[in-house]
Amino acid sequence: QTNLYSWQRFLDLAQEISDDRLDKVIDSQKPNQCCTLVFSMAAMGPPKAVMLSHDNITWTTAATVQSLSYKCPPQGQEIVVSYLPLSYIGSQIFDIWVSISVAGALYFAQPDALKGSLIDTLREVRPTTFYGVPGIWDRMSDSLKARHLGSTLLRRKIDKWAELCCPVSASPGRTLTFDQTRKFFGLEHCQQFFNMGVGLPRTTLDFFLSLNIPIFEFYGLTECTGIHSVSSHKAFRLMRWVLAEGRVNKEDKDGVGDICIWGRNIFMGYLNNKEGTKDKIDSLGWMHTGDLGFLDDNNFLYIMGNVHDIITLSSGEKINPSPIEEWVRTLIPIVHYAVLVGQYEPYLCALLTLKVPRGSPWPQDALTNEAVAFCRQLKSHSTRLSDIINNQDPIVTKFISEAINTINREATSESTKIVKWVILDTDFSISAGELGATMKLKRGVVAKMYQPEIEKFYKDD
Repeated sequence: QTNLYSWQRFLDLAQEISDDRLDKVIDSQKPNQCCTLVFSMAAMGPPKAVMLSHDNITWTTAATVQSLSYKCPPQGQEIVVSYLPLSYIGSQIFDIWVSISVAGALYFAQPDALKGSLIDTLREVRPTTFYGVPGIWDRMSDSLKARHLGSTLLRRKIDKWAELCCPVSASPGRTLTFDQTRKFFGLEHCQQFFNMGVGLPRTTLDFFLSLNIPIFEFYGLTECTGIHSVSSHKAFRLMRWVLAEGRVNKEDKDGVGDICIWGRNIFMGYLNNKEGTKDKIDSLGWMHTGDLGFLDDNNFLYIMGNVHDIITLSSGEKINPSPIEEWVRTLIPIVHYAVLVGQYEPYLCALLTLKVPRGSPWPQDALTNEAVAFCRQLKSHSTRLSDIINNQDPIVTKFISEAINTINREATSESTKIVKWVILDTDFSISAGELGATMKLKRGVVAKMYQPEIEKFYKDD
């Protein structure tokens, strides 16, 4: 078959290349020359070709290995599972370059990994380091909660006791719960857990931390070779990253401002796009990420949103939707995505999606086991999304309304209140285009796809 090689056949390709020719190729490479082109999906407009140099790749790889706890032969060997597209620079760095650097064993998952088969691969391979994306952590969380609900009363009490104990303590509860939880997913040999892409909700981080699975967050963009800072066993705080060579400009009254970064991981520029490069990197070499956040006294970074996500109301007031959306998802556990809208409108409204299984290319109608269990707590009998949309379940509708009212009572101003909301008849997905490869929300796509629902919010005004 064309372009399909066995390992031996791949090695045999080198027989036709002389050592002299190979030496010339190696000698011709320079640190400041372009090594690879990676396309960055812009918030608006076509993708941009990001030029990453040999130094960008090698330095970022070395800094990552130095910062984190990887095993190297002969003391041990890292085992990693690759399942994200290698067009994503984060996957390239961790799956290829870091694995090569530490002489790790890399296994490739099945093409339908994000649709459900990844868990089977993890149980077979049993990796020592695992890089998850938000959708995978959500699926794991739902599986654990469904397993918990289906267990005996005694087992549920033991699990609860173990969660309340100190996660690092060596207790019978830890053996029964924490170790079994890792084995359930094939992660019993895993020493490092990471989240790639958009940050996880605090509730998800707390849930896994209660099971002795601290999830370390990455921060980085394609333009900084996929990674700029990362949490680790040495430096860990929930929802925060250690930031190296960074600063925050144009801080508001709460200390939130534009995040700028500098270092040898900063890209060479956009291919054939000098103006775009100039807009991204200033004259002093600082890269303007477009993200909003703040640094605490210990130099930990907290991400609060992105400048492209800012909503400007008709009054001219600018609203950062990210903290409000996070609060919605926290108070309403059955909500998967909350998207605030209201660009150039008089007030904010919200598009809500509910949690449904992701075992197929498209979101399903059935609610997840976690969502069904929550409905049961409310005394609702809904088991499907179609049971709830269009206000068909008054119990769930009332709960969501009360939660929105609670959020509005704590709003910092009238402009930050959610005036109207609607539950969409489907969840967002990669297949439909609302989400990127790492489950990052594409707000522009959502606004375009759900324009009729958005227009209905303001139609009667």
